[in-house]
Amino acid sequence: MVGYVPRGASRHIFSMRKANDREQERLAAHFKSDLARVDAHVVSPKEYRELPQLTSEMLARAKVKKGGRPRSSNPRKLISLRLPADVIARWKATGPGWQTRMAERLSKAR
Repeated sequence: MVGYVPRGASRHIFSMRKANDREQERLAAHFKSDLARVDAHVVSPKEYRELPQLTSEMLARAKVKKGGRPRSSNPRKLISLRLPADVIARWKATGPGWQTRMAERLSKAR
């Protein structure tokens, strides 16, 4: 399903999919809503008639925004490396970003 949200003079077009269980729990807590009841709702023909028609003029004003991170000039390469469990536990104990810190330390080794 594709929908749009009016934002000032423009409209933001988005696509929707059903949230997975983890997302549903997080959203329910955030919005304090009964998402199971919302999912069970069947849209009636009358509700469809209330929606404005998406015109070619609206689509012409649309801007496509691609999400995600910008491309890195030095992308990471995935490898498989076996390390002792205690070494991994010590790095993880340093908090978020431990893999980046480990990579920085390894890049300084000669």
